[in-house]
Amino acid sequence: MIEQITGTGIEEVRKHSTWFLVMGVALIVIGCIAIGSAVVATIISMLFLGWLLIIGGLFQIIHGFARRRWSGFFINLLEGVLYAVAGFIVLVNPGLAAITLTLLIAMLFLASGVFRLAIAFSTPLHHRGWHIFNGALSIVLGLSIWASWPLSGLWVIGLFVGIDMIFDGWTEVMLALAVRRVLEAVPA
Repeated sequence: MIEQITGTGIEEVRKHSTWFLVMGVALIVIGCIAIGSAVVATIISMLFLGWLLIIGGLFQIIHGFARRRWSGFFINLLEGVLYAVAGFIVLVNPGLAAITLTLLIAMLFLASGVFRLAIAFSTPLHHRGWHIFNGALSIVLGLSIWASWPLSGLWVIGLFVGIDMIFDGWTEVMLALAVRRVLEAVPA
């Protein structure tokens, strides 16, 4: 354990372990708020996505016009317009965008779950049980999202963002605490 943590960057983490801890706790709190207000978090996520698409599209269009003589001019221009239009559609109706995206997420879970199960049963793998569990869990998540769709579209994305923030925050907290614990155990 000490060899893993005392590698590259340990000094940086040690110097700023309090910041890692504070940031981790903040992410956990924000993640809990996102889960508690999953609909609001979903809409905010969609608005953020819409603006990112518009900004990305504008950069593509500017890049295309700046490189007019390049053979990829029309590809950049078309890609930029598509990004911007998609972003505008998301901004105009974030609820519908969330519902549509949630259906795609449900399909992704179902397809990946079936694929994982097929691989787990057809290929000799170590820890086959975990692969089967992972595939089955993906299918259950996909079916549960799909079963309550389109209503699930209003809360699933916010819930997932909240869960991700909590795990990200927990990772930061554990890193800060592990570095402190290791440094206390290592003689100076």
